[in-house]
Amino acid sequence: MNIPNLPHPGAPAHRTLIAPSVLACDLARLGDEIRAVDAAGVDWHHVDIMDGHFVPNLTFGPDIVMAIRRASEKPLDVHLMIEEPERYAEEFIRAGASILTFHIEALPEPRPLIEKIRKLGARPGLVIRPRTPASSLFPFLRDVDMALVMTVEPGFTGQKFMADCVVKAAQIRREAGPQFDIEVDGGINEKTVEQIARAGANVVVAGAAIYRADDPRAAVRRIRDSLKRNIRWRDPI
Repeated sequence: MNIPNLPHPGAPAHRTLIAPSVLACDLARLGDEIRAVDAAGVDWHHVDIMDGHFVPNLTFGPDIVMAIRRASEKPLDVHLMIEEPERYAEEFIRAGASILTFHIEALPEPRPLIEKIRKLGARPGLVIRPRTPASSLFPFLRDVDMALVMTVEPGFTGQKFMADCVVKAAQIRREAGPQFDIEVDGGINEKTVEQIARAGANVVVAGAAIYRADDPRAAVRRIRDSLKRNIRWRDPI
């Protein structure tokens, strides 16, 4: 059990976190970009791994994760959007992943991989894409440290936020309790984060809204202020 002695559902969450997606950065200046958003006050770095099969795009391998790790001491939140995540999990953890999430759609019986990730020293998490119900995660919430709700179809940065997916964060919050990390990824900015926070999510992945902002520090501050101001833990939405 990884959610022991849950407090009353009305208790405050333990933290609110911002994890900008590296997919939105200028890859020609990867190290400088990572250090710049570090200085802007982000909490984690979100790294999207795509294989061209599970989603229609190709992105990074373990070498990029290793390069990001050299540029920052902050936790690396590595999201595997790949077929057969069990084949590659160890490589990404050894490259520097602090948190490793993978899709329930890719591995319907996730417990062996969850256990492997934890034994290798990383925090395991599960992800659902927009068409997958939140209830698919319920049997495994006590085995993982985080659930990630996609509010765009995974594959490309800069997509439009799908507001009807937000209710899944509320459903997971009610099932998991207030101290569990719920992350939302897709189309997030200082406006859409309000809905996300009201649903009970406490971790947001904001790519273009931070990396492509004129002032990343101000963008981080606005998103964090909105997240804290709007977050709800009792009877979300």
